[in-house]
Order: sequence, then structure tokens, then C-alpha cells
Amino acid sequence: MKIIHAASEMFPFIKTGGLADVTGALCKSLASFGHEISFFIPGYRKILESPEFKKAKLKVVLQVELGDDFLRGEVYALPISKRQTLYVIRRDEFFDRSNPYGTTNRDYDDNDRRYIWFCKAIVEAMHILHIKADILHCHDWQTGLAPLFLRAVEQEHGESLVLKTFFSIHNLAFQGSFPSSSFRFTNLPDDFNEVDGIEFYEQISMIKGGIFFADTIMTVSPNYAREILTPDFGCGLEGVLKVRREDLIGIANGIDVEIWNPEKDEHLPANYSAKDLSGKQECRKALLEETGLAETDKPVYGVVARLTEQKGIDLLLKQMSFFIKNDCRLVILGKGDPNYERTLKRWAKSHPDKVGICLRLDERMSHLVEAGSDFFLMPSVFEPCGLNQMYSQHYGTPPLVSDVGGLHDTVVDCRTNEESGTGMLFDPVEADFKKALVASLKLFANKKAYEKVQTNCMNRDFSWTNAVKAYETLYSDSI
Repeated sequence: MKIIHAASEMFPFIKTGGLADVTGALCKSLASFGHEISFFIPGYRKILESPEFKKAKLKVVLQVELGDDFLRGEVYALPISKRQTLYVIRRDEFFDRSNPYGTTNRDYDDNDRRYIWFCKAIVEAMHILHIKADILHCHDWQTGLAPLFLRAVEQEHGESLVLKTFFSIHNLAFQGSFPSSSFRFTNLPDDFNEVDGIEFYEQISMIKGGIFFADTIMTVSPNYAREILTPDFGCGLEGVLKVRREDLIGIANGIDVEIWNPEKDEHLPANYSAKDLSGKQECRKALLEETGLAETDKPVYGVVARLTEQKGIDLLLKQMSFFIKNDCRLVILGKGDPNYERTLKRWAKSHPDKVGICLRLDERMSHLVEAGSDFFLMPSVFEPCGLNQMYSQHYGTPPLVSDVGGLHDTVVDCRTNEESGTGMLFDPVEADFKKALVASLKLFANKKAYEKVQTNCMNRDFSWTNAVKAYETLYSDSI
């Protein structure tokens, strides 16, 4: 099949979170199955400055209508592999910035113009370059209006560019909501600025555009697909999603086992496998040394996350005394809410031998935390799929995770299933999180039982192979 994907991130070109890992690995896997993959992405500064971009060729110059103006853009084609082409849509006014979406404290004021223009530019590039496909698959709010613009352009020019459109919700909490006045940038008829269109509580919602106007709606785990139909997880859009319930499908993400593989991970000081875990101890030692933490015979707990309310940082902070009193070690890697950052810094300063804080995005360090920790923590309030709990299992680091979203689908609680357990699930409340932490201490003290859980973790198959087969079937059945 000829398949087009569009997103605001793709690993290894630009990454702020799991979206990039998913789009990069999914497209690579689809290409390995023999499909022809095109991928549209904004021309961010990091991409333009990368060595790979020197190989890109200018394919076309666009004039894209945005409200009362026509704004110029350039489309570059960069071959990624035999069956993958990256199309970089460049407009420096919009994308030549140090961060994709905003500063530490706020989103960019022109994100409405930036990503409405990007959605239009995707379709315009497809039209001018005669890029026709079986599937157009858009990801998250930044590309939410592309399926709608696609059908509008097809109708205008009397041609078919794509047989079916798909829209994936990676995190419903981020909706691309903007003032109603932003609707003018779409140049759509006023009928679309109503309840049955992209209007949402006197604003416009780009994610609602994807939900209403794509042929198939997807989420990144079966459990999250069920959750978002409820008020607790629907973020106000549960009513909209119920209208499309029959077209809503959840497929759990996989992980790229070429990049995330403890047997050959170049980021680690030592490699290891389920048959020989000795290298994991070297990784543990290196992690403690790098974060300045003292050796201990108690567990090392690792966290790699955006420091936000969603990731359960409040729950974590309420349990900081647990790690101190029990002589455990806690390593946290990530950036986010300045208030969380300041609080965590204070804990690290007060207990420099037990708490290590790395307030940055660091790919190498994220691999070391996964490998060097004894347990991985994800106390998320909600989690559409999550990748780190799968990375940690693949690296023999049992995860302690909230029983929500994709965490529910990918972790087996060893307290209720001793034979095949891979971690612990808990309700995202203080008391239940504390019980899981206490249970993890007991598990770690029982070397045989702990190693059994580690082996269970590493024997699970989280590769993209199974997920891609499900996507492949879904695509082919739709056309």
C-alpha cells in the first residue's frame, strides 16, 4: 500500500515525547513490511540544522491561503530508506524556533496559524506533487484539520488523492483549542464553525476536526479507547467521540527494539540479556555514579517523564519520604512545570546521596535510567499508552504503574499473577501507590522472586511486529 503519515514529531529528527518514538517506529516497521511510506513534518530548526537535511531536495514552492493572506512555503524531500520519504514543509517564520510548541512557561501565541497552515500545506503539497495514496494517517491535534482540508481540496479539483483517512489520538488532553476568531485562518465555510464542525465551547478545536472528519479514529491502546468515552478521561470530548464510537479503534503501541535493546544498546556502559544480567549491575553502578548517589542494597527507582500533573508528579512528591526512610535511591530525568522542578531540586539538595534529579531531555540518560534502575515508576493520572513501561520491561526493570490506559494493557501485576507478573498496577491515589512501593521493597528482598519477575519482563514481546500487523489489516480492510 501507499501510506502517508503526518505528524509534528518523528524520531530521530525531532522529539519532545512519545509521539516521535511512535511515528518513527511505526513508519519504519510499515516500510519493512513492504509498504511505501511518505511522512510530512514541519521544518523545525533542529531538522534544518541536522546533517541529514543536507541530502534533502527542494521539490516545490507553495502559496498556502491563510485567512486573507497567501503564505509561501517550501517542500523538501529527504529519503530515509528505500521505502520511506520524509517531506519537510518549511516556513521559517513558523518553524525556525528552538522549541516546537512554545517556551517552558507557555505555548506560542501563533500556534493556531502555524498548524492550520501546516495542515493546508500537507494537502497542497500532495496535490501539486501528485502524491496519491491509499491511506492518509494523521497524528494528534497539530494535523487534526488535514483530513477535512484533504476532502475540500479533492472536491475543489475533482480528483481523488487518498482513499481513506485515519486520525490517531495520542493524548486527548492536548486538543489544539483556539479562539473562535482563529476559524478565519481555515478559509472554510461558516458551516464548519458549528457544533457539527470544529466549534467547541465557543472556540475551535483542531483535534475535534480529526475526530469528526477522518474515516477512522484511533487511539494508542484498547483500554484508552474505552476510557475516553467516559467523563473521567474524555476531556470534554466524550460526547463527540461517542458519535464516532463505531469508528474508534485502539491498538497498543510497540517499541523499536533496534534502538531499545539492552543486548546491543550503545548508550549503556555494559550490555546484558535475560540469560546474563551481570551487565545490568554495571549499568546500576554507572547510574548511581553519574547522579552522585551512594551505593545501597535497597532498590534504585527510576523515573523518565515530563514533569506534569498528568505524569503523577504530585503522587510521587507525596511519597518522597518513603525513599529517604528506606535508604532507597530515586533518579528522576525530565523537564516540565517549574514548581515541580524547584521542589525536586530541594529534595535533591537535602538528600544528595539518595535523590538524583536531571532536569533535561537526554536520550542517552533515558536509556541509562531504564537499564540502571531496579524498578521504574509511572504513577500517571492518565496514560494513553505509555512507552517507558515497555522499555523498562524490555530492560529487566519491573515497572510500578497506575492502572490506567495503556499501562493496564501492557503490565501484568505480579502480586495477583505470580507466574507471569511483570510489575505492579495501582490506582493513582496516594494509599495504593504507597502499598505498591512497600510491596516492591519486599519483592526486591526476595532475590529469586525478583529475578523471576525480571525474566518475565524480558521475555515479553513488545516489538512493533504485532502492532504493525494490526495496522496493516485495518488499513487494507478499510480500502
